[in-house]
Amino acid sequence: MTTSPSDHVVKVLNSNGYRTLRYDQPGHGGSSAPKDLSPTFDSMAEDVHHLLKKLEINKVYSWIGVSMGASAGVYFTTKYPNVVSKLAICDTISSSPINAGTEDTFGPRVAAAREAGNLDSTIQSTLERWFGKEWLENNPQETQRMRTVMSGTTIDGFEACCNALRSETFDLRPRFAKIGSSVDDAICIVGEKDANLPETMKEMRDKIQEGFEAAGKSNKIDLVIIKNAGHVSFVDGFEQFTAEVLKWLKA
Repeated sequence: MTTSPSDHVVKVLNSNGYRTLRYDQPGHGGSSAPKDLSPTFDSMAEDVHHLLKKLEINKVYSWIGVSMGASAGVYFTTKYPNVVSKLAICDTISSSPINAGTEDTFGPRVAAAREAGNLDSTIQSTLERWFGKEWLENNPQETQRMRTVMSGTTIDGFEACCNALRSETFDLRPRFAKIGSSVDDAICIVGEKDANLPETMKEMRDKIQEGFEAAGKSNKIDLVIIKNAGHVSFVDGFEQFTAEVLKWLKA
């Protein structure tokens, strides 16, 4: 996903004294699609590491990641420990379908987009899956903003990110226990209506908690449910999301 959907959140963070750095996923927004359309979360973590080095940033106070950004955050912090102090993991699955033993929904979406030659129907179905038809109808301005942002995605970029999500290498579960020794604090956040993620992210939180305890840290890792929100919980759950994040950042 491009970073533009988080514009409203960034304004709140900036007004509270936090400087922000955002990057677009491959083939989204200002990032070109890679020549090899098979990136992994490990390679994307390396990309962020190169970005920080280029900007001469040695320490990051907090990584706030949603969906793929959350998965990338887990990979980055466990690959490069003690660079990020606080990790917010929001609305993410724990592994690729092949590792979870579930149906691969990403491959057919890519095939449909390739056959159509555009992402129009993909964007519409994604909006409905993320927010629900009722929310889209009741929030036309935000719906149009999201549609416009998503229209900047290339088919190659869409395929590249889907390939990362469906890769055999994508599995956060072995990394949960390492987070406690890689960062100072963490939080899990999920939209109440984000499919089965409230349940799976509870299991995620429990494993992360065990990792903190194994590292000798007394932190209580919270799982925050954003009421009436879906997969992009900082959009349809904006007020609660920003309030919870600010409270955690200031703790």
